[in-house]
Amino acid sequence: MHNIEHIYIDGTFVTPQGQDVADLFAPSTGEKIGQVRLGNVADTHAAIAAAKRAFPAMSRTSKEERIAMLLSLRDAVSARTEDMAAAMTEEYGAPHYFTTFSVARTATAFEEMAKTVDTYPFRRTMGRAEVSMEPLGVVAAITPWNSNFGFICSKLATAIAAGSTIVIKPSEMSAIQTQVLTEALHSAGLPAGAFNIVNGYGHVVGAELSRHPDIAKVSFTGSTATGRAILTAAADTFKRVTLELGGKGPQLLLDDVDLDQAIPKIAMAGFNNSGQACVAGTRILVPESRYDEVASRLKTFVDTLKVGDSRTEEVQIGPMVSEKQWERVQSYIRLGIQEGASLLVGGEGRPEGLERGWFVQPTIFTGVSNDMRIAREEIFGPVLCLLSYRDEEEAVAIANDTDYGLQSYVYATDQERAKRVAGQLEAGRVVINGAPHEPLAPFGGFKHSGIGREFGTFGLDAFMEPRAVLS
Repeated sequence: MHNIEHIYIDGTFVTPQGQDVADLFAPSTGEKIGQVRLGNVADTHAAIAAAKRAFPAMSRTSKEERIAMLLSLRDAVSARTEDMAAAMTEEYGAPHYFTTFSVARTATAFEEMAKTVDTYPFRRTMGRAEVSMEPLGVVAAITPWNSNFGFICSKLATAIAAGSTIVIKPSEMSAIQTQVLTEALHSAGLPAGAFNIVNGYGHVVGAELSRHPDIAKVSFTGSTATGRAILTAAADTFKRVTLELGGKGPQLLLDDVDLDQAIPKIAMAGFNNSGQACVAGTRILVPESRYDEVASRLKTFVDTLKVGDSRTEEVQIGPMVSEKQWERVQSYIRLGIQEGASLLVGGEGRPEGLERGWFVQPTIFTGVSNDMRIAREEIFGPVLCLLSYRDEEEAVAIANDTDYGLQSYVYATDQERAKRVAGQLEAGRVVINGAPHEPLAPFGGFKHSGIGREFGTFGLDAFMEPRAVLS
């Protein structure tokens, strides 16, 4: 049984003043595996005060000093990869392939940002003006449960690179993972107050970070509804914000697509991280002439997918993070049937042979129109929609007919045609033919998928203010 009883403030593990306790569960079994004591508003104030005290010295650090800190964080995290993987498997239930990627990405986030800092122009000449890129001040990061390590470390890395200090509020549902990660980060030996981590509820700690006058910026990853609340709260003190929010990603299959190559990529772009991903490609757009063929191929592929406990390496789809999330996904499967869509594969209830745990059958609906709620609302589970289109123009129109615009996908044999179509999509990222992740490219969304960008120079820009001196 895990009992998480400390938060991290001013370089020290301390007992929260808050008295609230949250239970922790193993998604693969539904069993309680621990408790976490949560911070309150007073704890949040203490963390902000520590970060504020540390900021003047942090803001004066050189490029070389910041790079050294980032590489020290990289090494400290790398030394705990096995512990991190074990915590993520137990507490989140992510499939082995995703856990492996996520843990590796945790360390490389610091290395990639160190490379960005090395070539970043903190001083620039613009005509007769001398422009300096200045750190904002104390930054707040509010992170979700679906990739706890990656979100915490990418935001922390950017704050350090910018010369800012930071207060991080992770999801209380990820407290075991956060504890292991915080121990690793502590061992890197950064100055006290450079980073502070407070477990707590969003409506308590997150809300206070969003409105506190000593917070200069909020970087948030999570739901669109929560992002809207943060933006509203931040407005009173003119906080800078970066919001990476929800998605309803379209996957456009052009009529020349090679299905032998594409089908596995298409399915896993929707089911990656058990469907608990803002970048999931949940709307599959198929030309009418190939609709039946694609449906048949997808069904055959999905029937081979293994759902289950992620301690088994062959598992491709793990459980939902919580009973609440499992119920949410089940309600959308029922809704799809009520709306008149047809089940190609999957449906309500647990997969056969899994009597406990928050497992969902990988589900694909056919006969879906883009005005159905299952095609418009983010489900955040392994539920996909198959839509048809007549021609390329209609495909682009359907793809863009959404409140979201985070990540889209295009599949085609003709690469130049795929790029032309990609250039018409309203999304922050477009992935062609399953191209691999590029960590230096900007990441963020159009429309209700967010404000601002993360990663690389675009992400660092968002943590800085330009000051122009004219002489």
